[in-house]
Amino acid sequence: MQILETPRLILREFVAGDADALACVISDPETMRFYPAPYDRAGVEEWIARNRRRYAEHGHGLWAMILKSTDQLIGDCGLTIQAVDGANEVEIGYHVRRDHREQGLATEAARACRDYGFGRLPVTRLVSIIRSENIPSRRVAEKNGMTIWKEVMRATFLHVVYSIQKIDQQRDRPLSRAAQRAILPR
Repeated sequence: MQILETPRLILREFVAGDADALACVISDPETMRFYPAPYDRAGVEEWIARNRRRYAEHGHGLWAMILKSTDQLIGDCGLTIQAVDGANEVEIGYHVRRDHREQGLATEAARACRDYGFGRLPVTRLVSIIRSENIPSRRVAEKNGMTIWKEVMRATFLHVVYSIQKIDQQRDRPLSRAAQRAILPR
């Protein structure tokens, strides 16, 4: 089922048949260098199954990121519930296949997920939990309007928790043309 559409991407629910394409992302040692290890085939299949359980339980999870121009699965992006210092937070997470990085695709997908989260979920804050040395993912969070909230240890690694409040996200939206005309000097 399609969930979101952006100018270049479709985000849809994972299906079991996505395992080969997803393996090109989360089984790649370079892409997963900030995880404890890349995923083997069983891990990829469990990743899909776990997200399908999230859809059923919470109505969201990580979704397959489909590049419209090729109709290929090139990553994932979505919203998952993560524990941060004992509290459940909704995280915007993303992974992009190595050959599609540095094209703004993760940022495009993350922004759509941010808007979806604030528009459809009963939350006032969204987070992204990122290994401190993962500069590319940190840049995506920053381009998504997020700022550093705190640092936490996860799986023996230091992580930076970026966050954005619903009010911050609303303030960062560009003004409509009518609103711009209303505030321009005459």
